[in-house]
Formats: sequence, C-alpha cells, structure tokens
Amino acid sequence: MSPIIDDKSEHCIPFILERIKTHRQRYEAQGDTPPPFFVGLNGVQGAGKTTLVTTLSKTLSSPPYSLPTVVLSIDDLYLPHIEQEALAKSHPSNPLVQHRGQPSTHDITLGTALFDALSSRKHNIKLPSYDKSAFCGTGDRRPESEWETVNADSKPPVEVVVFEGWCVGFRALSDVAVEQKWKAAKSDYESKGDGYLGQLGKLELEHVLFVNRKLREYDALTDRFGAFVHIDAEDAQYVYAWRLEQEAALRALKGTGMTDAQVVKFVNGYYPAYELYTDVLRQGIFGGEKGKQLWMTVGRDRKVKDVQII
Repeated sequence: MSPIIDDKSEHCIPFILERIKTHRQRYEAQGDTPPPFFVGLNGVQGAGKTTLVTTLSKTLSSPPYSLPTVVLSIDDLYLPHIEQEALAKSHPSNPLVQHRGQPSTHDITLGTALFDALSSRKHNIKLPSYDKSAFCGTGDRRPESEWETVNADSKPPVEVVVFEGWCVGFRALSDVAVEQKWKAAKSDYESKGDGYLGQLGKLELEHVLFVNRKLREYDALTDRFGAFVHIDAEDAQYVYAWRLEQEAALRALKGTGMTDAQVVKFVNGYYPAYELYTDVLRQGIFGGEKGKQLWMTVGRDRKVKDVQII
C-alpha cells in the first residue's frame, strides 16, 4: 500500500477558516463572545480521513491561526461493551446491531453532553476514548482515568472542534424513503444474484428501519456543525479495496490484522448505510443553507478529482 498523500487540506483549510470568520463576525456583531466552532467531517473508510484531520488539527492550532483545536472521533462514542452486548441480545435477528458500527451503537447522550461542555468552555473536560482491541476485538470504552483532558486551567480553551467519522453527518430518511430504497435494492439483488454488489437488498426492512430511526437522535450532534466536509468516492466499492490494502499493510507491519475474508465481512456490515445515506450527503446536510459544506470526490488512488461548495 502506497502512503496516503494529503491533497485535501489545501481545499479544506481556506474553507474552514472562512466559515470560522463568518461565525465569529455574527456573534461579535451582537456583542457576544463567539463559542467554539464545530466542523463535521465524513469520509468513507480508507479515503484518507485520518491523514486529513491530523493536518487540519496541526495547521489550525499553529501560527498564524493559533486556534486551539481538538479532533473527536465518533468511534470514541461507541457504547461500552456491556451496553453493546445488551443491544445485540435485545435484537438478536438484526445483523446490523450485533457489533459496533451502525447508528444505534453510539452513546449520543454522552456525545451531546460533551458538545455542550465544549461549547460552553467548561474547565477540565474529559474526552471519551474507546479501545477497539478490548474483548478480543469487540471493543470497550476505556476507563475515564485514561481519557484526555482539555480546557485545563493552565491552557487556552478549545476554539475549534473537528468531529470525524464514517457516518458523521448522516441524516435519517423518512420511513417511506427507506422502504423505497430497500425495495429497489431487493429487486436488484433478486435479479442479479451473485452479481449484486450491494448489501441493502440482503437485509430485512424492519432491521434497516430500526437503524434509520435511531439515526434521528444523531441530529443532536449534526445540528451543531458550522461547517461540514464530505470526502466522497467516485465509486463506493473502492472502500473494499482500501480496507484490504490497509489490513495488508497492518499485517506486514505488525504481523497481525484481519484476513481478506474478514475485511470483506467487516465492510459488508457498514455498506448498507452508504447505500442509504450517501445521496443525502451529496445533496447537502444543511437544508436550504448554502455555502457551509465542502464536497470532495476522490478516485481509486484517493486523490481529489472534484471539489464543490454546496
């Protein structure tokens, strides 16, 4: 696997800085102190999201901008192991909730409380942390004693929050819209058989509707964003190749990692959400508000092919 070269921050940083400027001017015009600025960042797995957020954090927090920046991952909001187990057992026939990943497997109450604390600049805020290796890879939340602290008394408070993750920004569909997409996928699956490339058509409608309804709770986080960055793929199927490359590199480096068959099974569990919600991202997650979303499309080589502000 060749190293991922960051060709995305050059588009993102001017966009985010312009949004921060507008944000601050709006509050200052009213004589108020601007609260921290929240940026949502969505990227299909393997598209270079981690590389981008590292550059964003370093650049924004350094001169000449000097904006104390924290990166939060939606992965760190996964339910504790015992709660994930309880969710799986309460819906034993739903494959979408048998492991972490899909909407419904995150602690939105914790996330909302964290966003509230950051927004009000509370002191000594602890950032949740999740250990994916715990319980033989099923994962668990780390003890609070291991969580990072921000807004400590001796340091300047956080001014920019970058919230990243594979499903960040997803907006729930109406039940009718979900059923329409599901029926189309089901028909495609039945007509193509092994030639069917998706996963949505292989699921039961009630299982998909459960996740979609839980996704509505995520608006409590999404509605905080003052800007949103979407790293899209020309073809969603690229995610399989990217994850296979990542795991092969991990096996070569550490001698451990998922097998190719495990990778495919892993991605299959996420793929129905891409089928359902990618169109929503492409249309814009802010409704009628324009100019708040940056949409970057990347090719198979992960390089940016198109950039639009919508």
